[in-house]
Amino acid sequence: MNELQLALVVGVALVLSALLPFALKPLLAKLGVLDIPNERSSHTAVVIRGVGITVAVGIAAGLALSLVTGLVAVDRSLILIILAMLSAAALLGWIEDYRGISIQVRVLLQLAIGAVGTAALAWTIGQSFWWVPVGALAVAAYVNAANFMDGINGISGMHGVVVGIFYAVAGMLSSQLWLVVAGLVLAAAFAGFLPWNLGRGTVFLGDVGSYLLGASVAAIAVTGLLAGVYLEYLLSPVLIYLADTFTTFLRRVRAGDRWYAPHREHVYQRLTDVGLTHVQSALVVTVASMLTGAAGFVAATAPPLVAVAFSLLAAAAVVLYLYTPRLLAKKSTGRISLER
Repeated sequence: MNELQLALVVGVALVLSALLPFALKPLLAKLGVLDIPNERSSHTAVVIRGVGITVAVGIAAGLALSLVTGLVAVDRSLILIILAMLSAAALLGWIEDYRGISIQVRVLLQLAIGAVGTAALAWTIGQSFWWVPVGALAVAAYVNAANFMDGINGISGMHGVVVGIFYAVAGMLSSQLWLVVAGLVLAAAFAGFLPWNLGRGTVFLGDVGSYLLGASVAAIAVTGLLAGVYLEYLLSPVLIYLADTFTTFLRRVRAGDRWYAPHREHVYQRLTDVGLTHVQSALVVTVASMLTGAAGFVAATAPPLVAVAFSLLAAAAVVLYLYTPRLLAKKSTGRISLER
């Protein structure tokens, strides 16, 4: 691996993502691509959304440069397919930001992106086409998970950085350079966006950015699975996002609510309701994801007893995360009672 070429590829993704918002913000404001808060929002001011376009440009430029420079030479087709999948998802998200799409059409197109991309991967790698429905569901599910979880400042940027780094490490451990490059480019592009979104949150990713995040993670994961990367490497860093989304989905379905309607029932949202700031809540999600990711990486290659122990550790981290709002609420109630 050429370290100088890798640094160039990662640096381009980082710089483009960090600097392009200066040019894009006035254009989005002129087009009226704005996020107007309502009773279910976690913010109170009108904010420009759609700046995920700059992250998409950063990722696309980084991946394309890895091919042009010859950094990725053996698995070029895998990078091209991943690039096509995340670009299509980002375009779909932009259309949703700019003019809106019905839920039925949105889901069908998400499934189509996953199905076509997985079919191309299966043909390229030489795997069974029975993986196509799995890939289609995985892409659609994680695009929606990332979209649902993109409700507070910093959470998506941190998620992209953490998952990208874990996937890059997985690539190193699996001797798959394409995965190292894809992971680092993903992490760098979302790291470039973080300064724009942390704290007061002057801009939002929008659907274009959350769809991009979900499709990037899912496309890399599906590619890695078909290429023989340990499932634990691919699944463990995203367990918290999946657990938060799935448990909230079940809760709303059991209550008879529309699962896709805006709400404030996710764990990360309830963390802000009990007093945490946006950044603190995002950090809770990120630290929990790091714990499950690290536990999964150990469990993947450890002896059976050690693997079981670290799998239980990952499960405990998920359960603790899910119950954190209740624990903080009880602590706050107890403190108020003592003060009285």
